[in-house]
Amino acid sequence: MTIAVPQSVVVRVPGKVNLQLSVGPKEKDGFHGIVTVFQAISLFDDVTVTRTEPGTGITISLSGDHTHGVPGDATNLSAKAAVLMCEKFDLPADLSIEIRKSIPVAGGMAGGSADAAATILAIDAIFLLGLTRDEMHAIAAQIGSDVPFMLTGGTAVGRGRGDQVTSALSRGTYHWVLALSSVGLSTPAVYEECDRLRAGLDVATPHASDQLLQALLAADSAALGKGLINDLQPAACSLRPALRLILDVGSEYGALGSIVSGSGPTVAFLVADEDHALDLSVALTSSGVVGNVTRASGPVHGAKVIEVN
Repeated sequence: MTIAVPQSVVVRVPGKVNLQLSVGPKEKDGFHGIVTVFQAISLFDDVTVTRTEPGTGITISLSGDHTHGVPGDATNLSAKAAVLMCEKFDLPADLSIEIRKSIPVAGGMAGGSADAAATILAIDAIFLLGLTRDEMHAIAAQIGSDVPFMLTGGTAVGRGRGDQVTSALSRGTYHWVLALSSVGLSTPAVYEECDRLRAGLDVATPHASDQLLQALLAADSAALGKGLINDLQPAACSLRPALRLILDVGSEYGALGSIVSGSGPTVAFLVADEDHALDLSVALTSSGVVGNVTRASGPVHGAKVIEVN
């Protein structure tokens, strides 16, 4: 039996919020060991990878709601993922990568990492490589610390640089309201500010929060809201003081919990249900302190092939 060789593959991949981001002391190599709890949420990019004629190389095209500032050249993480995959498996590096973006850019939601994960999965599918998840994770970790989780999705604990991913037991569905910013924050700048704010303090080695993991296991949204942790939040708020105003509005309107996602500047509010999400969205929009508001739920699956042609 002849196996049909795909010419084009579409992969859908979610964004994420960090329910916990605990940052250890700065190490000799300039990096920080972290422990994070990721949750994949229902904001998705669609990445289409298509074989092209020999000699055309790897090309990137962008569309959708959130393309401002996204590189359309070899610096895009999707392009880097494609180059790595083609070199590793001796594949023809003639591919068109079309990215339809709905994940906010430079907002701490790992949109670029998500697209890289989608590209790895798409190339695996289009060339019938048959890679295991562990093999894809190893490749993903070479591109960026968030990329392995974007393959997995769901809820997971990340250690090391965040790239050592272990699935976490989680029950229930969680509803989020996301306050977006039109201007991103530099992750290196946020870490540098974190180091400045903590200078002279004894910074402990981070560990996963038992309170938070128990809340996820019990499907207890209220307990989860109280257990949200981000060691980078003071630094993000220091660099972007308006974030404090946004956090205050969420508290005023009864959010179960609020957190700057990752290095920011997206602020994620955990709410009780869809009605509460709508009420808080209206309040944030009318407050005048938020550029854009969207709603999502989680956990959702990681990168997934949705179309093969």
